[in-house]
Amino acid sequence: MAIIETEAALHEAHRDNHTHRDVNGGWLRPAVFGAMDGLVSNLALMTGVAGGSVSHQTIVITGLAGLAAGAFSMAAGEYTSVASQRELVEAELDVERRELRKHPQDEEDELAALYVARGVEPELAREVARQLSEDPEQALEIHAREELGIDPGDLPSPLVAAVSSFGSFALGALLPVLPFLLGATALWPAVLLALAGLFGCGAVVAKVTARSWWYSGLRQLALGGAAAGVTYALGSLFGTAVG
Repeated sequence: MAIIETEAALHEAHRDNHTHRDVNGGWLRPAVFGAMDGLVSNLALMTGVAGGSVSHQTIVITGLAGLAAGAFSMAAGEYTSVASQRELVEAELDVERRELRKHPQDEEDELAALYVARGVEPELAREVARQLSEDPEQALEIHAREELGIDPGDLPSPLVAAVSSFGSFALGALLPVLPFLLGATALWPAVLLALAGLFGCGAVVAKVTARSWWYSGLRQLALGGAAAGVTYALGSLFGTAVG
């Protein structure tokens, strides 16, 4: 009796606290990728130009131009890719919808066979498939989940992806430029702020993944620092050669 009561209590607690984060909303990947890309690409762009011993004004203009161009490019790319993916999914849903309308019994048998393959008794599988198939929209959703692995009601939004990508890229790309806009005349404040931003972004990303915050932060810091170092060296080399 005590075991049953314990299991019931655990089930109640599990039901009350069992929640998941949104992993299909379409905003997390472009937002994270945009912020990282904005930081790394604009930092690398500015350090590469600075390596060529150009003026303070040229570095600032380069950073602002990189911010604007990169943000619009990221937004356009995300919108196009997510819209294309969504259109492909909708086309497949139309195919499934036509099959349900033209061959309802075949689709019902197919659904029953899927449940049988998963271990459900044949008679029960047929009855479940029959009841689920009574509602055409529900049947479409079930077939889409089982056959295509998608949720028709939770498709990613191209607009959300584009806006998330634009805003996060612009925010990330702003960090290396910010010290110059506030009056700095040397490169090192911009580098330090950008590297701190990379570590911070990596640490924040770890909150929604299984990685530890310090590992994720140091990984982004190392990648961004390496990119800045390489482009600065190339800028110095090309600047000397051109000069």
